[in-house]
Amino acid sequence: MQFENQQNALVFCHNGETVRIEAWGKDALRVRSAPYGNFTDHDWALTEKPGRTQPRVEISQEKFTGGYGSYMSPVGTIINGHIRAVVNFCGIISFYRDDKLILREYYRMYDGTLSRESRCLKTINREWKGITGGTGYRLDVKFESNDGEKIFGMGQYQQPYMDLKGSILELAQRNSQISVPFMISSLGYGMLWNNPAVGSVTFGKNYTEWIARSTRQMDYWICAAGKPKAILERYTAVTGRAPAFPEKLMGLWQCKLRYRTQDEVLSVARAYKEAGIKIDQIVIDFFHWTVQGDWKWDKTYWPDPKAMCDELHSMGIRVIVSIWPSVDRRSENFGPMMDKGLLIRTERGAAQTYDYQGDCVEIDPFNPGTKEYMWNVCKKNYYDIGIDAFWLDNSEPDYGVYDFENYRYCEGPALECSNMYPQMFSRIFFDKMKEAKDEPVVNLLRCGWAGSQKYGNVIWSGDVPSTFEAFKDQLQCGLNMGLAGIPWWTTDIGGFMTDDVNDPDFRQLLIRWYQFAVYSAVFRMHGDRGPYNIPALDDRDWGGGYLHTGQPNELWSYGEDNYAIMRKYYDIRVSMHDYIKSLYEQASADGSPLIRAMFYEFPEDKKCWELDDQYMFGSEYLCAPVFNLNQFSREVYLPRGKWQLTSTGEVFDGHRTVTVDAPIDYMPVFKKV
Repeated sequence: MQFENQQNALVFCHNGETVRIEAWGKDALRVRSAPYGNFTDHDWALTEKPGRTQPRVEISQEKFTGGYGSYMSPVGTIINGHIRAVVNFCGIISFYRDDKLILREYYRMYDGTLSRESRCLKTINREWKGITGGTGYRLDVKFESNDGEKIFGMGQYQQPYMDLKGSILELAQRNSQISVPFMISSLGYGMLWNNPAVGSVTFGKNYTEWIARSTRQMDYWICAAGKPKAILERYTAVTGRAPAFPEKLMGLWQCKLRYRTQDEVLSVARAYKEAGIKIDQIVIDFFHWTVQGDWKWDKTYWPDPKAMCDELHSMGIRVIVSIWPSVDRRSENFGPMMDKGLLIRTERGAAQTYDYQGDCVEIDPFNPGTKEYMWNVCKKNYYDIGIDAFWLDNSEPDYGVYDFENYRYCEGPALECSNMYPQMFSRIFFDKMKEAKDEPVVNLLRCGWAGSQKYGNVIWSGDVPSTFEAFKDQLQCGLNMGLAGIPWWTTDIGGFMTDDVNDPDFRQLLIRWYQFAVYSAVFRMHGDRGPYNIPALDDRDWGGGYLHTGQPNELWSYGEDNYAIMRKYYDIRVSMHDYIKSLYEQASADGSPLIRAMFYEFPEDKKCWELDDQYMFGSEYLCAPVFNLNQFSREVYLPRGKWQLTSTGEVFDGHRTVTVDAPIDYMPVFKKV
């Protein structure tokens, strides 16, 4: 095996595979390999031009003594700032932060010789398996596991575990599951699996394994910057950062499932105005349209949407409307889009990818023609009459069956690139809205991928249950999303699905969730509220009342006592406007999330790496949500320093755990003194 220095990149070939390691941003390397050296021109999430670096490539010979005697073996090294990659004679790559080993490809020893494979196990660090009848490969890349290492990031998975060490994660998009394959290690490095293929990652105790079920090349990016804040800064420098966030959207967003008519939306907005509560944005959810894929108003219930927008704008309320990627066969757009190849293709059987309230095929956002067609329809029917933003729901896409082998986009098989679908869907609107107006674009999505932060995406955690268990899970979801580079993240206050809004247990959950939302990036009321006993408008209200609307979900909808608590916390949110603005500005400047894992602010405190039930809202506020029914006190760990409890003003010395009261009208919050 021979090493080459190709324009300051370390390149070598071994067993028909070409590997290229090059500097890619500060303290970072990009590693690619492909059978026969057939690299693609895709940069995927690495969309930003990396700054100038001065990498150093060294090719040398080292004496090696093995079971067959002593001999000289080639070694290739590339150094870029604090990161160093060393490749031995059999192609094993080891990564160092300065002189400390942080990650090494999987290998085993036999006969005293460092070998790429074990004579008995025949286990390989990078394994390519051709797909019968296809042009891609199944790729399996293994790394040695580090004892004591903690792993965070990777997007959003509905589980109780903040530390992902020991987890098996599907690299695929689903409703409430968001694959953003960037991880941060407690050993001081971050790694992006720069591949949108469907697959999995296992952060095992014995080894780490990344699998792409269909791909044409291996591509990952790794940086060694020490502290999490520095790692995230370098990651977002090469994948992009969130743009400026409008001040006029930092307050309350009002939503429910669903406002059925123009009059209903206006009556809610007028009631808020009369109550003296400013809402920044009101959401018009699904089935305001005729059929899926028409992307236009049902004039029976929305006779003059422009007049509605004008009145809402006069109250200082922006308007956001739901758009789905599904196109019903009955839609006026189905025929033209099918003929032009703008819809997802199926490999087997009749084309159908979605079957909720219709026989639908979803759009192919990888096709440039889809962007032009869909935007022209939505611009005419929504944007030109005053709609300010779009709720791009079902953006995974929400397949009727997650049979990825059966779907194909113009980019290629879904197995190769489906994880990038939500990002491409968002760009249909982001790119065109950016062209239309010189102002920040903010749309709401249910999914994203690495780099989605740069496309004006507020991402919410999906249709999660209204339970305290789900509420607790959302905290680690939001913290890990932030560590994966997505700072604009939100949840449905109270969860999405509940059977009875009159249940006192649900109302307690709602208050606890609402308190958490005040101290998060986007403050948004939403939910599908039972019981479903509201009379239908007509036979379009399917399901005997299930789909048609749900119970009211305004602040005053849950009784006077709860309304008083909500008003109190609404005022807290308004009072923090300038502080929240500074957090959004920091997200744009260096990639820092608004809600932060404790170790993000206190990486030197070992205890902070263990915590999963409290967080920092920016650098100043330590928040301790209440995650259990009928819990009215809780323990809170305070890092070193002095901390003032916001309820009483009492100042506590840090580096200890304290117990504080948490009555129903108070979530424990400490301000750093």
